[in-house]
Amino acid sequence: MLKRTYIIAEIGINHQGDINIAKKLIDIAAAAGCDAVKFQKRNPDVCVPEKQKGIARSWQGQTMTYLEYKHKIEFGKEEYDEIDRYCKQQGITWSASPWDYDSIEFLKQYNLPFIKVPSAMLTNHELLTSCMKSKMRVILSTGMSTADEIEEAINVLRKAKHFFKNPHPIGLLHCNSSYPAPLTELNLSAIRTLTEKYPDCEVGYSGHELTLGTTVSSILLGATIIERHITLDRNMEGSDHSCSVTPWGIFKLVNGIRELEDAYGDGNLEVTDTEKKIREKLRG
Repeated sequence: MLKRTYIIAEIGINHQGDINIAKKLIDIAAAAGCDAVKFQKRNPDVCVPEKQKGIARSWQGQTMTYLEYKHKIEFGKEEYDEIDRYCKQQGITWSASPWDYDSIEFLKQYNLPFIKVPSAMLTNHELLTSCMKSKMRVILSTGMSTADEIEEAINVLRKAKHFFKNPHPIGLLHCNSSYPAPLTELNLSAIRTLTEKYPDCEVGYSGHELTLGTTVSSILLGATIIERHITLDRNMEGSDHSCSVTPWGIFKLVNGIRELEDAYGDGNLEVTDTEKKIREKLRG
């Protein structure tokens, strides 16, 4: 039997800085049967590299600096208070990926089921320790990382987990950080590698490919957590929409995962209940 898969719909910054778009995406994820939605939280003043802050950026017909753009699409306390209220109303949990220490402190004010460390922060050991110190469950993506870097990150999390007595297993998501990720580079077999190498972690898959079947297939390799970006429309302005799942797609993905869980069985060779009458009729 398969363990029930925990499905995270990654809204990220696909809300475009608009709380109404965020609510529409929450509605879709909840209706599709996802377990959680996830956002990204940043303090742009400290998170954006100095060399990028002044670069010109076009956004929704306006020209602005990259720093101004990041502030424009960033949600603050008013928006997250509303997200927290709205998710409770819709019967779905939420979380976020903090990209800096200020954002970890910000997220601690909410009762979140986990905190997600993005692949880009895997080598930031101080941030990893701070996430564990928050006493929330930590899930870590492994995109664009070497085996040694993953090993170092896990050791940091293990040490912090022991020190702060966090009762939850560390979540470890195999990931390819290309947007979108080529099928030939997904290397889904690495899910088994991570499962065998880190038996104290719950292993899953964070997908950025355009297909859905590959994500469903990852469950057969041992993934028990699934994360996919969602969007209202892949043609919307922004870097993450092209690799995101559409509303129709997230319904199809969740249904495919649940169908696989129902169909997997226990592997025993036996006559099923519905076969018994057919067997009696055809074999006598």
